[in-house]
Amino acid sequence: MAIERVFTGIPGFDEILNGGIPRRNVVLLSGGPGTGKSIFGYQYLYNGLVRGQPGVFVALEEHPVQVRLSMAQFGWDVAPYEEKGRFALVDAFTAGIGEAARREKYVVKAPDDFQMLIDTIRAAVKEVEAERVVIDSVTTLYITKPMLARSVVLQLKKVLSGLGCTSILISQVSVTERGFGGPGVEHAADGIVRLDLDEVGGELKRSIIVWKMRGTSHSMRRHPFDITDRGIIIKPKEVITVYRRE
Repeated sequence: MAIERVFTGIPGFDEILNGGIPRRNVVLLSGGPGTGKSIFGYQYLYNGLVRGQPGVFVALEEHPVQVRLSMAQFGWDVAPYEEKGRFALVDAFTAGIGEAARREKYVVKAPDDFQMLIDTIRAAVKEVEAERVVIDSVTTLYITKPMLARSVVLQLKKVLSGLGCTSILISQVSVTERGFGGPGVEHAADGIVRLDLDEVGGELKRSIIVWKMRGTSHSMRRHPFDITDRGIIIKPKEVITVYRRE
């Protein structure tokens, strides 16, 4: 039986995944600061919207107003999709404090209340009939209650996959860290993609590598990518070698 895939629309990424992310997969997108994780998430969601696939963005570390502004910088205006009920932004950052926050439709009043977070995400996904979800970032969950992080991610996976979503969970790691996120969280994910920013020959270079992706074969190589005014562009035919100091 043919695998049903979600075409991300991110230039070069679907090519290194042999056609896209298998539907219902939960992908952990990890990387250090400045590697383009949020941009990747925005681009994935917006490409879905223009293809008629509704989406939900969960903001855990940035004000919803700033998220919309950041997306608009790349020409990804989500306002028309919000008005049509095709896109929802879950505010798990402000706790409903502030004038702008009071205008948000989906607000997690206590961001450290995991059940409230999951219930709000579920409500938003059901209402817009979302097919794509991005959570930025699950690192907040590890910091708040590290012992519960794995169970929360497993619960999120059950809810999101059960509702038919193909999701990206963004995870922050330090530049020197070899892992992908919090304790055991990588084992809960169906896929792991890592973005890196390394010094190569005296110049900072961006690269992407797919560590695992359940349900499909994928490139086992590290590929360079650029961040342009149109978003991320991956070079699937090029390979980059990075030597890290231990």
